[in-house]
Amino acid sequence: MHLVKGAVPRPVRRYLRARHRDYTFWRALRRFSADPRSAIATQGSVLTDLIYGWGNPMWSALEEYLVGCLHYALIVEGPILECGSGLTTIVLGVIAQKRGNTVWSLEHLPEWGERVVKYLTKYQISSVRLCIKSLKDFGDFSWYCPPLDLMPEKFEMVVCDGPPGDTRGGRYGLLPVMRERLGAGTIILLDDGGREQERAVASRWAGELKSNYEVLGSEKPYIRITVPSAR
Repeated sequence: MHLVKGAVPRPVRRYLRARHRDYTFWRALRRFSADPRSAIATQGSVLTDLIYGWGNPMWSALEEYLVGCLHYALIVEGPILECGSGLTTIVLGVIAQKRGNTVWSLEHLPEWGERVVKYLTKYQISSVRLCIKSLKDFGDFSWYCPPLDLMPEKFEMVVCDGPPGDTRGGRYGLLPVMRERLGAGTIILLDDGGREQERAVASRWAGELKSNYEVLGSEKPYIRITVPSAR
């Protein structure tokens, strides 16, 4: 086995690995698109293959968080806001397209956004509005620069996996920038719930919203907050 592997040039091995990932992703997305509920309920090879096929081994939203996001995407009736694009953009877009819904995704890295656009185009997913723009300085924090004049008045769900943890203020900017678009009942799912920084942000959000937050998941915790009714 080692002799065979050594006989194949490294560039060829990389090419073959990439083609295998592409094929695995295509096959898994086709199965997911046919029956998202079944793929989510079984939490078997479809989601595992999507994660593998996406090809980002450092991607943080492992199955627990992904399943949580998809579960709520099948329930909410109104638009979904995503902070940080990636595999979630693709699968949320598939569900939104089936349900006549829309996903607004914010991304600050052009090269990453271009990759997501490539997949959206390839798989004919038209339910996603991907907004690619540099992070904006808001004074005490930096955050995305959303096209508020084009966005819906209310988002029923927020998938928050960005900006990166080393951004000034972390992910806090979601609440002050988008507060007017988060109505009673809006569900916020914050990734990386095992990190102290994310828990501090969640605690701050909960305090400002006069709500509570829950830490879900075991292998890769994430946080859920529901925006309460105005008091």
